[in-house]
Amino acid sequence: MGVFRSHCQSGKSVLANFVSESIEGIGSYSPTQGVRILEYEKPNLNGNSKGAGCRFELWDCSGDQKFETCWPALMKDSHGVIIIFNPELPSHLKEIEMWYSCFVQQQPLLDSQCLLVAHHKPGSAGDTENLSLAYPLNKLKLIHSNLEDDPEDVRMEFMKYFKSIITFINESREREEMSIIS
Repeated sequence: MGVFRSHCQSGKSVLANFVSESIEGIGSYSPTQGVRILEYEKPNLNGNSKGAGCRFELWDCSGDQKFETCWPALMKDSHGVIIIFNPELPSHLKEIEMWYSCFVQQQPLLDSQCLLVAHHKPGSAGDTENLSLAYPLNKLKLIHSNLEDDPEDVRMEFMKYFKSIITFINESREREEMSIIS
């Protein structure tokens, strides 16, 4: 369903583990080689106790550009992209435009299917007020994550994003079914 995309050591694996409630690799850094797929099931994501839960696949993609030839395959049939960056590193701020171009603009994805995450690592300054992004990034949904200070706020923002993706998928499916009927 969703692709986590970012630079090396930006915190995307930590966030992917957190969101999917996985305990894999906690406490140690190990660079992702190519892609790591986390399966995650969330019951009652739509807020009602009836009906099936939602199953997600979170694809934690390596930040290493040596895997660039794999990117088109990683994007095939994805429903959303989460671009994670460290806002304290100027190189990350420059490169997120490239990630956006490759993983959103060159794919059949809408801006609403993209989430930018400024991930603040433990002990960082975490300035969330003065981050300004250039066009076209400034029109995307941006959240700040700090798992030390506000883990439940971060989880809630991800759940809102997942709900929006589910709504988009359901609406697309309904439009497709209606076009077949008529």
